[in-house]
Amino acid sequence: MGKADIESRTFRRVMARFPTGVTVVAARNAQGEPYGLTVNSFTSVSLDPPLVLVCIDRKAHSHDPLLASDTFAVSILAAHQADIAARFADAPSGERFRDLPWESGPNGDPILKGAAAWVACSVWQSHGAGDHTILVGRVESLGDGDAEALVFHRSRYGTVSP
Repeated sequence: MGKADIESRTFRRVMARFPTGVTVVAARNAQGEPYGLTVNSFTSVSLDPPLVLVCIDRKAHSHDPLLASDTFAVSILAAHQADIAARFADAPSGERFRDLPWESGPNGDPILKGAAAWVACSVWQSHGAGDHTILVGRVESLGDGDAEALVFHRSRYGTVSP
């Protein structure tokens, strides 16, 4: 099978076999209003300096505002927050934070209450990659709690038990 023969549907099915964490990447616009989206393409990149990356679909409503922002925050969702993951993946972007408990992180960006962990970043670099943009952030502050993290595997939410 050559490179040109790979169908999107097959690629998604195969990649769904790889369990990922589930995050909400968020920032604020110039008016201070929060916006964000569900992202499962999130990973650490470097310890020195501390860097992480997220991959943002170019068609996502939050894509352009995130790239225009100097900072962003990543909330690593807890096992009990599957409904929040679905909300930030499907709900109209203006509805995502409505009646949802969150607080401003040290950089001013939204951190969801109850998240398993969070990372506040300044934008380090961005790179085009097919239909996504890779956004690399320098970690400026971070924190965690005791909650188990939410996992996405084979198109379903779950958790990993120790």
